[in-house]
Order: sequence, then C-alpha cells, then structure tokens
Amino acid sequence: MSYLTLDDVSTSGKTVLVRVDLNSPMSPDGSILDDARFKSHLPTLRDLTDSRVVLLAHQSRPGKRDFTSMQIHAQRLQRLCGRTVTYVDDIFGSHAINAIESMDNGDIILLENTRFYSEEGLSRSPEEHATTIMVKRLTPHVDIFVNDAFAVSHRSQLSVIGFTTVLPSVAGRLMEKEIKSLGRGFSKEGTVFVLGGIKANDSIDVIENVAARSEVESIIVTGLVANVFLEANGVDLGKKNSDFMNSIGCAAETKRAHKLLAKYGDKIELPVDVACADPADPNKRVEMSVSELPTDLSINDIGLETIILFSEKIRNSQTVIMNGPAGLFEKEGFELGTKELVTAATKSKFSIVGGGHIASEAYALGIESNISHISTGGGACIDFLSGRTLPGIEALVQSYARFKSKLHAVT
Repeated sequence: MSYLTLDDVSTSGKTVLVRVDLNSPMSPDGSILDDARFKSHLPTLRDLTDSRVVLLAHQSRPGKRDFTSMQIHAQRLQRLCGRTVTYVDDIFGSHAINAIESMDNGDIILLENTRFYSEEGLSRSPEEHATTIMVKRLTPHVDIFVNDAFAVSHRSQLSVIGFTTVLPSVAGRLMEKEIKSLGRGFSKEGTVFVLGGIKANDSIDVIENVAARSEVESIIVTGLVANVFLEANGVDLGKKNSDFMNSIGCAAETKRAHKLLAKYGDKIELPVDVACADPADPNKRVEMSVSELPTDLSINDIGLETIILFSEKIRNSQTVIMNGPAGLFEKEGFELGTKELVTAATKSKFSIVGGGHIASEAYALGIESNISHISTGGGACIDFLSGRTLPGIEALVQSYARFKSKLHAVT
C-alpha cells in the first residue's frame, strides 16, 4: 500500500486536523475507566508539538448511556500528554472556527463528539462525504488531515474519510504502527495465529484469508471457535454445547470449518482436551479429553494438556497473532487458558494481540509492555486480518495518489 505518514510532510507551523479514537468504557457517573486508547495517540501528538492540532473524536453512539460530550476526554488527554488540551463544545460552527483561527503553534483543541452530527453515522464514499457542511466548513481552516484512528477505519464515516479528497492526508503514528504490525503476519515466515472467542464467523473469515499463505506455520483455535472446528471434525460435544452453538448461528460456520479442515487440516490445530463446569461447583474445572466427549457439561475453556501444547507452540513462534479469549475467561476457574496463552505470547519473537477481551486480559495481567503490539481495533483488526479493505486506509492510499504531485505545498 502506498500512503503517506508524518515523515512525508512538514507539519511545523501548520494547522493539522487529526482523527483520533478516544472512545472508552465509562462508569455510570461519567468517569473514564480505561485510557489505553488515549495513550496510544501520544506518539502522534509528540510529533505535532510545533503544530496547531485540531482533534476529531467520538464517544459511543446515539441511544447509548455513555453517549456524551468530549469534555472529560480533553481533561484526561491533557493530563497524559502534558500539554493544554482545550475542549470546544462545537464541531464546525462559528465557535469551532473561531477557536481554530485563534490557535498558536503548540495548541491542541478537541472538538465536540463527531457523532453529535447526524451525517457522521452515514456510510458514504469519500467524495460524497466531502460535500457535507462539516467538511466544507473545516477544510479552509486546516492544512493537513491525519488519520490516527485505526479502530474506526473499518467504517466509511465522515470524520474518517471525508477530508481525504480535499486535504493532503497521512497516517498518524498509531495508524502506521497498526498497519505495519498486523501486516507482519503476512510477510514473515513462522507466523502462528491463535483465534478464539465467541465470534466464530470472524475467526473463520481470518482463517480463510491466511491458511493458504506460506508464511503461516499454524492456526490454533480456542474458545467457541475450537468447538465449531471440533464438531466439524466429527466430535460430538454433547447436546448442551451443540444447542448453544446452534442458538447463536454456528451451523453455517461448522460447514465452513469442515471445508477448511479438509483443505488445511495440517495447519489447523485443535484442542486435545477441554475444561467443563462442575454442576456442584460452577467455578470448578472438570478436565476432559476430547476422546471422552460428548458431555452434558458446559465446555468453558481449553484443557490443561492443550494449554501446555499450545503455549509451547506460541513461545517458539517467530510471530504470533492472537485474537479472542481461549474460554469463558471472565468466569473464575476458567480464565486459565486465556491467561497462559497470552503469557506465552510474551516469549514469542514478535507478538500481536487483537483488540477487545484478549487485550483487556493482557492489561489485567500487567504484561502489556511485554507484548510487541496490542491492537486498538476489534472490528478493524479482524477486517484487516481477513483481507478486507478498510475504508480509512484505502482513503489514505487514494489521497496519496491524488496529492503526491502537490506535496511541495505541505512539505
């Protein structure tokens, strides 16, 4: 992919419009519970110390309890980056424009929640978004657009792609890191994928995209994904487990898994044992070999022997890419599989952990600094690994083609 980064343009003395993703879990009293996404944007902000920085961001979506203004986000970002971050309760009206025009080099302002503007939620092409009032109002007052919001770049939304046809547009440091890190799985020999969680369709999409690649050494399946593949491999899981899988639409995924096993069975590694819930003590593990199935108990985790086998494979990998927990990790007694596999990833030469639950487990264990890259995107990460085009990245590629001959205007 040919796209520009902050290394390709001079931002000193320029007004830079930056799309960041500060969307974070919030408590009922309105406080931010996790500021990992804030921290992920600090490298980009450090590179813009001599610029006038205008931030676009969102929090939640209409109808949700935590759909709120960005005022508290500005306060948290200011504390983390050590620079004044001024909250502006406007997106593109006179108040916002005046705030932008009043900025000095080194200033940072955070505009209001982009999703307060109804057209932000529409899925359109960059050219269609460029005709909106928001783009027309802000564009004359900024010089460069920076997309640093990988986590929302799988969406064709206004603040993500709308400025890329009218402004020279580049990838921020986080976006650049995401693309390079996730892309490593398609460029380095000895890559191991570890796919789990409850969204079997997402994991199977990834497997369909990566299984044929020579760089991929093996694909380890855990969580509900493993149950789908076990069933596809002829294993009777028991009525309770099969009924649950059917209730969430896994029948079609079992057929896809069967085809993948027939074609790439030498690469796809299944659990050899499982951990079930003891009816007398729901937090007690009942270890059971796959050969002992079916069972009337709920399968909640991979078993101990599987944990040992998979952990060794992960530790010895050149690159490991993990997405989705190994079991019902939030339930006491069944966090073991996820915990051990994530810990094993810290011993790999290069480790990548996808967004969502498995990323939160890495932080909960305090081992995040030993992971080479923790993706900020859940859906965006899956789409990237599945080989889908991410509109936010594609818009940067198109912007490069459009503005490369005019780079002297911004360098």
